[in-house]
Amino acid sequence: MQELLAGPFGTLIFFVPVIILFYFMLIRPQQQRMKAHTAMVTGLKRGDTVVLSNGMIGKITRVENDEVMVEIATSVNVRVIKGMISEVRNRTAIAANDAKA
Repeated sequence: MQELLAGPFGTLIFFVPVIILFYFMLIRPQQQRMKAHTAMVTGLKRGDTVVLSNGMIGKITRVENDEVMVEIATSVNVRVIKGMISEVRNRTAIAANDAKA
């Protein structure tokens, strides 16, 4: 048994579980987050309240292919790349949070 672990198969027996562990702990969860973010971005529509990656909150006024127009204040619209939207909030969740405060 000692000769089997000392050869090239010994290192292979060690690295295969490590690679599998890395896949399930790091790579797979990141892929799932990316799929969820892509689904969220493709489902954007006019009137959605969004949180941008820099922390600003605004309402979508226009949706284009790769960009959206977000109203961050009254009559202040900014063009934002869809990938920079980190969260979509619905109107009832904001109203519920304001009622708690």
